[in-house]
Amino acid sequence: MLLKARTLNLISRSHPQRALNVNHLSHYFALFTTTIAGNTKQSDSPDPDSSESPDIPSWVTNQNPESQPSEDDDFVIPSLASWVGNHPKVKPFASATEKPQTQLDIFTQILKKPYSSPEEVVDTLNRSSLSVPSVSVNRLWKRFHDCWISAYGFFIWAKEQTGYKHDPQSYSFMVDILGKGRKFDLMFDLLEEMNQLKGYINLYTIVKVMRRLARAGRFSEAIEVFRRVEEYGVEKDIMALNGLLDALVKGDSVEHAHEAFLEFKECMTLNSSSFNTLIHGFCKARKLDDARKILKEMKEYGCQPCVVSYTCFIEAYCREKDFEKVDSVLDEMKKKGCTPNAVTYTIIMHARGKSGTIRKALEVYEMMKNDGRLPDSSFCSSLIFILSKGGRLKDADEIFEDMEKQGIKPTVLTYNTMISLACEHSLEEKALKLLQRMEEDSCKPNVFTYKPLLRMCCRKKRMKVLNVLLSHMLNNDVSIDLSTYCVLVHGLCSCGKLEQAVAYFEEMVLKGMIPLDSLRKKLVETLEKENMTEAVEKIQRLMSNVTAK
Repeated sequence: MLLKARTLNLISRSHPQRALNVNHLSHYFALFTTTIAGNTKQSDSPDPDSSESPDIPSWVTNQNPESQPSEDDDFVIPSLASWVGNHPKVKPFASATEKPQTQLDIFTQILKKPYSSPEEVVDTLNRSSLSVPSVSVNRLWKRFHDCWISAYGFFIWAKEQTGYKHDPQSYSFMVDILGKGRKFDLMFDLLEEMNQLKGYINLYTIVKVMRRLARAGRFSEAIEVFRRVEEYGVEKDIMALNGLLDALVKGDSVEHAHEAFLEFKECMTLNSSSFNTLIHGFCKARKLDDARKILKEMKEYGCQPCVVSYTCFIEAYCREKDFEKVDSVLDEMKKKGCTPNAVTYTIIMHARGKSGTIRKALEVYEMMKNDGRLPDSSFCSSLIFILSKGGRLKDADEIFEDMEKQGIKPTVLTYNTMISLACEHSLEEKALKLLQRMEEDSCKPNVFTYKPLLRMCCRKKRMKVLNVLLSHMLNNDVSIDLSTYCVLVHGLCSCGKLEQAVAYFEEMVLKGMIPLDSLRKKLVETLEKENMTEAVEKIQRLMSNVTAK
């Protein structure tokens, strides 16, 4: 196999003195927590934990003297000119003279403007001649998943249109959007409306509600939703309980998860996912004694520990760089006939790379091969990351190119890793061509695809390309979330594009997103240095209005 030969060659060329500087590995651990909640049916709905999706670590700005920022805001690398030219620019506030091509574009142009309330959105749409059936409603939910005002305004307006009725999925989208925007009163009102419609609420909806509440630290309310779940026409079974436990653990309160576990465990038959979720939560909180107690209880209950159970402990020991205990857990697994999977090995390889040499990290592949496990796209993404952080960019590129030859299709995580590494090293052409290649491979980008690209554009003052990327996000139905706005404001502020920074800050706040105070201070201080008094006053008015609400 090419990949096997390539990896063995890499091991033979690795030297102990070449230390690897890897950040965290928690974004890969999310891959196996998905396994814990594997009973939940996949859906086209926006992922409520997009902020928890496998993310690429934030990169240290590269100080490569050979790629200094150009003063030409409209500069585009010649080889990419055609691709860039085929994508329209977007502006913080769309011009009235712009002429969208499709009904979806028209709705998008209207909804992407900042509004003070959902009622204002309804008034604007009422003055248009648009009709709901002419547009893909689900695509609009995805595009405005992070702007509850626009999304809810559209939802209200559409509900009032003759000949149209929201289906259960549209209601579920809207419940999740309101939860993400922490508009919980509206969320519960909508949930009650769904309940009146009969049959509109399912387990998926309830899990979304519990997850949003837990994410906001409203743990008791999340548990109360589970207590009342039968009032919503959803069975109070083990799948619903596991959804609650998973929501509480992902909300960083394994203590509440354990309390719920103790309260409800006598009401239903538990399964391995119930115990694994708690084990993961206690390991994540570094309460390993509590995790071992759950493991013991799991065995006594009659559920055998599985690869997920043991991988929780391996991840915890990897965080502590205690590789003797990692090896001990691996030995225990094998003795019990539980073979580690690709996720287990990916976690170990990352930790080895972080704490030691590339050789030690690459030797994990040999362990994996000896156990009869084949690498998957996540493992290859990890390998690419380790090699690149060790300065081995050519080797990383070769692994990436070898993947498809071995029947391993690059995923969005693989592309995100490659794009982020290219941006870190200021390889502008390479980064953008990777995005172009994603299109050709029909690999859907996500918000983590764009963040490093937007940072790089700000750093290099590529304003034309920045606008194209924002358009590219919309066309791929990727919602601009709070953290993306923060990247834009911070990046534009740092490179001296203060008018644009103020425009995006205003748009962010008017869309109901509250920026960190540190970002506001940075922007205001920079504006004050440039004597931009009116802009400072605008920022202060915006924030005073937010405080007053």
